[in-house]
Amino acid sequence: MGDRTAYQTLVKQHLKSISHYAYRLLGNQKDTEDITQEVFLRLWTNAQKWESKKSKLTTWLHRIAHNLCIDYLRKHGRMQTQDSFDDEADDSTSKEKESIDVKNDEVKLLREAISALPENQRSALSLCHYQGFSNKEAAAIMNISVKALESAIARAKRSLREKLTTSS
Repeated sequence: MGDRTAYQTLVKQHLKSISHYAYRLLGNQKDTEDITQEVFLRLWTNAQKWESKKSKLTTWLHRIAHNLCIDYLRKHGRMQTQDSFDDEADDSTSKEKESIDVKNDEVKLLREAISALPENQRSALSLCHYQGFSNKEAAAIMNISVKALESAIARAKRSLREKLTTSS
């Protein structure tokens, strides 16, 4: 087992990113919390398996999250969506909340369109556009080629464009 202080530091650094990625794949907070907890449990119990020469820690953690989410979706079927992911540190003012409410319909349409994408497209889009991974890193997380990742992103964008332009 490892050093608790180092572990706590790593959890603080990566918790939000892992949670948001899992939420984008799973669509609801309860399952997201379960998967996120499992990712960090695996970090604690399997830290020695991470090979720093092969990937960054964040890539390794996202790969674990990706695999857990895919396993979960295969076992339980399609994602169940909720309107938002509740970050514990929500300190928005009421004026900010009003401006957010104005865009809620658009955000809801986008969220529904993304949740309707096949898992590989949703994951590729999330890793590259929301999580900020390079195509090479995202492909490694998903265990696919960069070309396959780029194809999945292109199909996702095309599908979203079609769905959102017909919804307008």
